[in-house]
Amino acid sequence: MGRILWLIIAALFAFWILGLAFKVGGGLIHLLLVIAGIIFIIQLLAGKRAL
Repeated sequence: MGRILWLIIAALFAFWILGLAFKVGGGLIHLLLVIAGIIFIIQLLAGKRAL
């Protein structure tokens, strides 16, 4: 799960940079980046849990 989360965060960051460079996607990209950041922080604080 952690590897997929990192992939999503990296993809959103790349789309965010492209959005800033080409002025497309505006608010949606920023919203998705904030959501990904929140998920990252929650997972970082929670630590790894055994299933």
